[in-house]
Amino acid sequence: MKNRIIIIVLSVLCLSPAVGCSDFLEEKSDSRLVTPETLEDNQALLDRISNLLGGNSISAEISSDDLYITDSDYNGISYEPDKRLYTWQPNLVSRSSGNDWESCFYRINICNTVLNNLQQYHIGNSGNVEGQARAIRAAIYLEAAQIWCLAYNKSSAGNDLGLPLRLDPDVNQPSVRSSLSQTYDQILTDLHMAVSLLPDKQVSVTRASKATALGLLARTYLYMGDYANALQYADQALEIDGELLDFNSLNSSDSYPIKEMNVEVLLPTTIAYSPILSGNNAKIAQSFYDSYDNNDLRKSIFFRMNSSGMILFKGNYSGTSQRSSVLAKDELYLIAAESAAQLNDLDKAMERLNGLLVKRWKSGTFTDFTASDKATALELIRNERRKELLLRGLRWADLKRYNRDGTNISLSRTVAGQTYTLVPNDLRYAIAIPEDIIKQTGMPQNPR
Repeated sequence: MKNRIIIIVLSVLCLSPAVGCSDFLEEKSDSRLVTPETLEDNQALLDRISNLLGGNSISAEISSDDLYITDSDYNGISYEPDKRLYTWQPNLVSRSSGNDWESCFYRINICNTVLNNLQQYHIGNSGNVEGQARAIRAAIYLEAAQIWCLAYNKSSAGNDLGLPLRLDPDVNQPSVRSSLSQTYDQILTDLHMAVSLLPDKQVSVTRASKATALGLLARTYLYMGDYANALQYADQALEIDGELLDFNSLNSSDSYPIKEMNVEVLLPTTIAYSPILSGNNAKIAQSFYDSYDNNDLRKSIFFRMNSSGMILFKGNYSGTSQRSSVLAKDELYLIAAESAAQLNDLDKAMERLNGLLVKRWKSGTFTDFTASDKATALELIRNERRKELLLRGLRWADLKRYNRDGTNISLSRTVAGQTYTLVPNDLRYAIAIPEDIIKQTGMPQNPR
């Protein structure tokens, strides 16, 4: 583990435009030539978006019910850990290298390095850079918590296993699992500090802004079941800029109709590669495709058929075949709608839901949804949330929190005639930490 982190730090330094690899390896009389002591150098570390915003985790998406693969697809996959994830096996679900754990803590360490540099070298006027690092670190820890932790439950979070809170780039610090409560407290601390430091908008959407941090707060509080705060921060983010992409302006015949960095995007993150998630392997259930109204433009913009008549997904917010896990305004409309419904403000809930959907349906065809009670509103909103946020890396977290709250959703898959089932609140919803990490650190493994 220590060797991996050392390699990470060296790689980060080598990737800085001000510190090339050849410069780093040469002995210099002035250490400032190899240490990011300036504000510009540390901003450069955060601007390496392929390292920081690319390669988000695959485990949650593979494990969710967003997609299925055929037996032929399954048999053609060489990554056994990916296949074990797909069938909800209790262990050995992480690759020996290039796995989600490694990716998460690689990216967290970049943020830690920047935050440490700002403090250690007393870099002035650094609030914007600090805010970016804190917001992105929080986003990664929230992503990680959805993979390796159980759903947040206020009554048990103080005892439930959380994540090792590595907040310093020092590789000699031991990894110790915090409680789930402590994990979420750290996420919230970083995000609230980021909100106070960041400008409403940045010169580039790849830099976290105040709207980004507010949106991440809304997502965090939604996962925690704190609907008052989820609504508050979703609304605050949308007050900065609530403009949505009008799907009537898109060309459904394009290979990928939704372009990257579009008006909705608040943080453009992408998901790492897995053959299970690839554009040709990942299939969408026919019944789910049929649930979209024919006047719902998402039906043509999100999907295409292969030569065998199977449904494939092309609605990536990356503008390419790469799967996208962006934080975007459409998610915030849905967070606000669901939170308002949970608080019994049905008018507000329907206002937010309809405000999104009118931009998704063919012009002049959409009729506002209505709900006379909380249960009806929540069912409408959750159905639309799934239809809108398909293959965005969010469904696994939704399944966990829905089942925590008593929805009782069971998942089932059949591979080569064998049926695999994941029952509500199963311990496997907290995916196994890589076994080599458990061996090296002595941390407790997730119970099976």
